[in-house]
Amino acid sequence: MERSLIVGKAIRTKKWSRRLKVLAAALLTVSCLQVPAYAAGNDGQTIRVAMFANLGSTYKSTTPLITLESTGQWSIQSESGANVSLPAGQVRFSADGFRVKVLETSDFKAASAAAKLLQATADKPLLFTTTLNGNTIYQLYTGNYATEALAGQAVTRVQKVAAAQLAGQKPAVTGSKRLSAGTYGSIQEAEAAQANLLATGVSAYPVLQLNGGSQAYAVWVGEASTDAELSVLKNSVEAKAPGVSLTPVNNSAGLIIRQDAGLSTDALKTAPHYTIAGNESKALVQGNGNGIKVVERSQRTYRGDMEISIVSGDLALVNVVALEQYLYSVVGAEVYSSWPAEALKVQAVAARSYALQQGERFKIANVVDTTLSQAYNGIGSENDKVTSAVDATAGEVVKSGGKIVEAVFSSNAGGQTAHPSEVWNGGAGVFTNVVSSGDTSAQAGLHTWYHVLLNSGVSGYIREDNIKELTTKTDAGLAKVTVTAQNTNVRPIPLIQSNVEPVAKMNPGNEAVVLAKVAQSNDYAWVRGPFTSAQLVKSLQGKTTASVPASISTMEVTKRGPSGRALEVTANGQAMTVKYADTYRSALGGLPSTLFDIAGTGSYTVLGADGKTASKTGSKGASVLSSSGTGTSSGNALVVMSGDGQARAVTQGQTFMFIGQGNGHGLGLSQWGAKGMADEGYDYQAILKHYYQNATIVKE
Repeated sequence: MERSLIVGKAIRTKKWSRRLKVLAAALLTVSCLQVPAYAAGNDGQTIRVAMFANLGSTYKSTTPLITLESTGQWSIQSESGANVSLPAGQVRFSADGFRVKVLETSDFKAASAAAKLLQATADKPLLFTTTLNGNTIYQLYTGNYATEALAGQAVTRVQKVAAAQLAGQKPAVTGSKRLSAGTYGSIQEAEAAQANLLATGVSAYPVLQLNGGSQAYAVWVGEASTDAELSVLKNSVEAKAPGVSLTPVNNSAGLIIRQDAGLSTDALKTAPHYTIAGNESKALVQGNGNGIKVVERSQRTYRGDMEISIVSGDLALVNVVALEQYLYSVVGAEVYSSWPAEALKVQAVAARSYALQQGERFKIANVVDTTLSQAYNGIGSENDKVTSAVDATAGEVVKSGGKIVEAVFSSNAGGQTAHPSEVWNGGAGVFTNVVSSGDTSAQAGLHTWYHVLLNSGVSGYIREDNIKELTTKTDAGLAKVTVTAQNTNVRPIPLIQSNVEPVAKMNPGNEAVVLAKVAQSNDYAWVRGPFTSAQLVKSLQGKTTASVPASISTMEVTKRGPSGRALEVTANGQAMTVKYADTYRSALGGLPSTLFDIAGTGSYTVLGADGKTASKTGSKGASVLSSSGTGTSSGNALVVMSGDGQARAVTQGQTFMFIGQGNGHGLGLSQWGAKGMADEGYDYQAILKHYYQNATIVKE
C-alpha cells in the first residue's frame, strides 16, 4: 500500500436511484459505503473499487476494451431495471465515440490479418461481424479517439499499416451520431426489426436503452461523425427500407449490441459486444457467485458485480463487492498468508478502517485496486487463513476522537515509524514516531552478501553461497575470497536483479578483498545504486521546487525528521526542496524509503584532529589496496579504512549509493513490524494500539 499523501474526506456515495426505485429496495449508508439491493456479504455493506477510470490527476488507468468472463449464466442490468441474460463465456465492452472504420470484408482472414498488424500500434483494433443481405461481413475499426480531428490523423497511420489487406478500401472516420428505427418492449422484437433492416443491406443494431422505461430496447442505425453525414444516411436508409421511420438518437444512453470477432486473430471466435453510448451512461454486470474474470486486469477473477460506464470519454470499470469479501483479497494481497494469525488480524482491521474512511474519494468509487489505495487482486489472493482473520475481526475498526482512522500502513518502517512531518508535513496525533523493532523480521533467513573489491578496482556484491573465504588476509587485516563457480556474477547491489547487468564476473582462483558483509537487500535494509550524476539529474527534474544543477558532484542529507528520515537533500550544496518530504523516494530514482544515507563512490570525508573535515576524492594514480594486499599506483580505486575498521572503496569517477532502511512512507502501521510483534506473542489489538497512538479498536 502506497497511500496518497492527502487525506481523503468521507462523503456519501452516489446511488443507483432509478434502479432502486424500480426494485423498491432500501438503501442504507454506513460509514460512507454504498449498500445497494444486489449486495451480498456478511452485513450488506459494499465497497466500490475502481479498476479502470479516467479521473484526471486523481487516478488514470484506461483501456479501449473490457473483456469479462463468467463460468455460469449472468446478466446485464440497466438503471431502469431492464435485464439482458448472458450465457457463460466472455462478453466485451467499449465506449462509443470517434473511430476509424478500416475495412469491411467477407474475408475473415483479411480482416484478422489487418487487425494483427494494428495490434502492435497505438491504433488498437476492434473487429465485429454482422450479416448484410444474407452475407457474413467483418467490420474492422480502430479507436476510440477523443476528437474527430484525432481520428482523422489516425486514418493516415491506419491506411499505411494495413495497406496490404485493404483491397482498395479507404479507412474513414466514424462517429456516434445515429438514428433510431423504433423502440421495443423486448429484445426479440428489436432483433426482428434489426433483421428486416439487415436484409436490405442496412447496418442496424439492437440497443438496450439504459434509461428507456417500459420500452427497454431500440434499433439504431448509422455511425456518422457530422450532422450532414447523418442527413445523407437518413435519406439512404429510407430509400432502401420504405416505411421505416427514423429519428435522431440525440445522445441517448444505451448499450449497442454487436457481435465481436476480435477475440482471436488466428481463428474465428465470437462473443457479445456492448458499446456504451451517451454521456455518463452506466450498466451493471451482475455475477452469479462464481466470480467475474477481467481479462484486461491480468485475467484476475473478482467477487461481486461490475459497473461499466463512460467517464471523461473513456471506459470505466468499478467492482461493486461486499466489504468483507473485498478484505479477503486485500489482506491476502498486502501480507503473506503464512504470517501469524494476529498479524493477519492487524492487517484486516487496518484495511477495513482505511476503506471505510475513504468516502467518495475517487468520485465514482471509494478506492482503486492498486497500492494507491490498497492492493486488491481478486479471488486469487484469498487464503483460508486470511479469511479466518477477516471473519474473526468482522466490523472492527480503529477509531480516535469518535471517528474512524484512515489507518495507513506501509511494508516496513525500518525500525522507526515516520512522524507525519516526514511524510506530508502534518502534525502528530494518531500517527507519530514509534519504535518498530519487529521490522527486522523482514530479513530473517535471507542470504548474506559479501561486498568485495576486485584487482581491477571494481567493487560489488557476491552472494554467500557462491563464495569461499581464504585463509590469507591483506596487510590491513581484511579477508580475501574467491568464488566457487565459473562466471560468477558480481552484482552492483546485494540483490539479484535480472534486468541489471553485473559489474563484473569472477572465476575460481580469482581473488577479491572483502570490504563488508551485509544482508541481502530487503524491506528492512537495502542498497540502491550506483547512480550517475546524469541519472540523478534526470530523476530530480520536475519533482523539486528548486532548479536542478546540470551536474551533481556532491549530494547529502542535510535535514532529518524525528525518525531520521530525510527532510532535505542538497546537491552541490543547494537544497533540492520538494513539496512533501516523502517525494524524495521518487525524486531520487525510486528509493524504497526516505530513511537513507548517501555515499559518493568517488569521494570520502576525513575528520582531522582539529575537528575540521576535508573532502578527498579517488583519482587515477591513487594508492589501491589490491586483492594481494599490496599497494599499486595503476588502479582506479582507493580503500578507505574508518576508525572502527570498516572499509570502503573509493573509485575514480563520482557515482552515488543510497544505503537505507524500510520500505514505504513509514507512516502508521508497519506490516513487517506487526509480523515481528506477533512472533513475540502480542495480540492484534495491542499491535494496532502501538502503531496508532491514542486510538481504540471498536466493533461497528
